[in-house]
Amino acid sequence: MLIGVPKEIKNHEYRVGLTPSGVREIVAAGHKVVVQTQAGLAIGFTDENYLQAGASIAATAEAVFAAADMIIKVKEPQPVECRMLRPGQVLFTYLHLAPDPEQTRLLVESEAIAIAYETVTDERGGLPLLAPMSEVAGRMAVQAGAHALEKAQGGRGVLLGGVPGVAPAKVVVIGGGVVGLNAARMAQGLGADVTLLDKSLGRLKEIDNVYQGRIKTLMSNAANIEESIRDADMVVGAVLIPGAAAPKLVSRAMLKNMKTGAVLVDVAIDQGGCFETSRATTHQDPTYIVDGIVHYCVANMPGGVARTSTMALTNATLPYALELAGKGWAEALIANPHLRNGLNVCRGKVTYAAVARDLGYEYVEPLAAIKAAS
Repeated sequence: MLIGVPKEIKNHEYRVGLTPSGVREIVAAGHKVVVQTQAGLAIGFTDENYLQAGASIAATAEAVFAAADMIIKVKEPQPVECRMLRPGQVLFTYLHLAPDPEQTRLLVESEAIAIAYETVTDERGGLPLLAPMSEVAGRMAVQAGAHALEKAQGGRGVLLGGVPGVAPAKVVVIGGGVVGLNAARMAQGLGADVTLLDKSLGRLKEIDNVYQGRIKTLMSNAANIEESIRDADMVVGAVLIPGAAAPKLVSRAMLKNMKTGAVLVDVAIDQGGCFETSRATTHQDPTYIVDGIVHYCVANMPGGVARTSTMALTNATLPYALELAGKGWAEALIANPHLRNGLNVCRGKVTYAAVARDLGYEYVEPLAAIKAAS
């Protein structure tokens, strides 16, 4: 199979779909790779590095899309990229379709095979291709939120860990999954007063057993959320419903009871955000203020530490890419139900139930769509 790696074109997105070491593994397995020139240059991966790994270099994205049987990316394809896809071509990347009707429409029209990193599962019910970026995003959320708390950035002027004789900042994390726990760990490690809310009592027990009160736990419900954020200096939204739009857990009305200059960091923004007042921002212009509350809603947060993120992502995605290339997409998806859960669009059909429900498409069961297309 010929695998194509185009340069990412989203604002301040410096990650790349494969590292040179990932390319080397794919070539060793008997496949070919074409990489767009300078695709990884911003994070230290030169064209020469890719050539030495066995790839060929293409001058344009159009050349990559035209040649490849499978496209491996990081971020969801932008409209110009969606229009380069052809029927039956495989796209393997993050998609986040539920809050993005235009992208969904363009992928349906392309009749490509769109497999989303964020809905591939594992035998434990986890999301192995979302996890590495969730780890990065959770840790970055606190780092970014701490900066936004500085007075010059519009924040309250509070140091996260305080100093002797001065209380630390209060950080509230909504969601106890991979993002939430990494955010809570980072905030606690920096000396903040941390409270984590989650709907799973079992999850809260696990966290409490490990952290022995260093991270406070609360059951996530409307009353506890409203009360917790009232005193918070920073609130991290880390709620995920796989493949579906994020629930709006903090309303605009609640902002009026928060401290002026408090910071909201919405890590769920890729799925539409979990604060009513959230809208996607970029690394170039990351924050805005609503009712005196600073909002940080960067939609590709891990792109800010692109080298770390790219290496972590390739570590996770490479085995699945090899499976798709080695068996062919249809056989690989039929044989592996966890990889099949990543199938969101197949030859014009929406094959992920949450996306179909949220955007009003007819849902087609993945196996039926695969058999009809292959």
